[in-house]
Amino acid sequence: MSIPKETRQIMINLMYLVLTALLALNVSNEILHAFKVINESILKSNTSIESKNKDLYDLITENEKMAGKYEKVHPYKVRADEVKSQADAMVKYLDNWKERIIAESGGKDENGEVSKEDDINATTLLLVERNGGDTLKSKLQSLRNTLISKLDAPDQKLIEPLIPLKIDQPKPSDNNPQGDWKVAYFHSMPTIAALTLISKFQNDIRNSEALIVNKLFEEAHSQDLKFDAIQAIAVPKTSYALAGQKVEAQIMLAAYNKTVQPTVTASSGKVDPAKDGVAHWETIASGVGLQTVKGTVSLNMGDHMESKPYEFQYMVGSTGASMQLDKMNVFYIGVPNPVTVSAAGYSVQDVSLVIPDATVTPKELGHYDVMVTKQGKVEAQIMANDKAGGGIKKVGSMEVRVKFIPDPVAKVGGTTSGGIRTDIFKAQLGVVAALDNFDFDARFIVTSFSFSMLPKRGEYIGPFNVTGPLFKSNAQVMQAIERAHPGDKIFIEDIKAKGPDKRQRGLSSIVLSLN
Repeated sequence: MSIPKETRQIMINLMYLVLTALLALNVSNEILHAFKVINESILKSNTSIESKNKDLYDLITENEKMAGKYEKVHPYKVRADEVKSQADAMVKYLDNWKERIIAESGGKDENGEVSKEDDINATTLLLVERNGGDTLKSKLQSLRNTLISKLDAPDQKLIEPLIPLKIDQPKPSDNNPQGDWKVAYFHSMPTIAALTLISKFQNDIRNSEALIVNKLFEEAHSQDLKFDAIQAIAVPKTSYALAGQKVEAQIMLAAYNKTVQPTVTASSGKVDPAKDGVAHWETIASGVGLQTVKGTVSLNMGDHMESKPYEFQYMVGSTGASMQLDKMNVFYIGVPNPVTVSAAGYSVQDVSLVIPDATVTPKELGHYDVMVTKQGKVEAQIMANDKAGGGIKKVGSMEVRVKFIPDPVAKVGGTTSGGIRTDIFKAQLGVVAALDNFDFDARFIVTSFSFSMLPKRGEYIGPFNVTGPLFKSNAQVMQAIERAHPGDKIFIEDIKAKGPDKRQRGLSSIVLSLN
């Protein structure tokens, strides 16, 4: 009895965070769109795999009903039903996570599309800060163990390294010293990237389900002396790769006899001789985009050779990096400029930032403070640890303008010029340099000014030079203020101030009319 042909399998293995430069980069839309396209491809693949899995379950049911097959097939059908139940429950659980992430990020628009695909707060809150990622990891690991346990003991060791559903533990790093899985995979991840990663988990589950059920079918017929039909299966270990990285796949028969090894051909890459019904395939990724591998698996059936075709796909991506300026679209001299950095295909702990003629201080994962000293432009270089073994390399760059902090405004009693009550004026301690509507915590101090007064009746008083921001620094100024009456005019001129960049600024004069 033949086993239905397996569908082409797409398992997009996202290597973590793609953050968007919302204020400074236009390329972020292209990266988000790429995630959206990949997610749609995975969802279509999942639907196809579910259909093929249903055909396989139906085939097992038909075999159970055949004369003389019930006692042999029934125990394996029970296990297959348990596999289906567990896989369906986990896929539904992941669908629920998608809905929660979408809702937390802002929901969907009138067209049913995710309204904030670039939101990085939803995944961090739900899966990292609220520890949802720990629960998700535990459930995925539990499902993997459960699926493997459904097989006969000898086959469990054979299938364990081949099953697509894997929970890889990230290595500890400076930014993730505990090697926390949820931090490595979900911290500051854009909504659309998180949805794609969860779709990839669902794809892994459906592919693993197919692999286990195929193996259960084999076990149910392991005592058969010869086959009347065979089916080829190709399971890629990696379905998303960067150019230069190795891509591997396992190609096998759905049912085989250990005394007769299949012959495997492939349209690309290298295929090793089959052992225990399994042939190892590998290649070096090249050519960005979806890659398709086709071939045949042939087996000597005794009286004839029988061949079956197989096909699988994997995605080759290119490195893409982005830097988001968190407060302004320029760097300001004298203050820490916060930025957020990510690179497509790299875990956030493997990404770093280098800016010549600037001081870069790491903060949280993917976040840095940048201090600059010279006006003009700087090139921010995004670096990443090359997983192909090439060490640290530049994966992106961005040119950023460097400017001085804007001039503050001189004020007395919150007033720059115009009328002010005499009693309020006399209560003021001095001159303030205020920087209004500026996102950074930048403070200016008045270093000197001149003070003069034109009484309503009497002769012009001053000017008197004052060092520092306070009136009391000059006794003549304090005497003039004590003599001030409604109708007098106050002139504060030649105002100088210094800020975080240590540059002395000349500020506009203040003319006050006492009332």
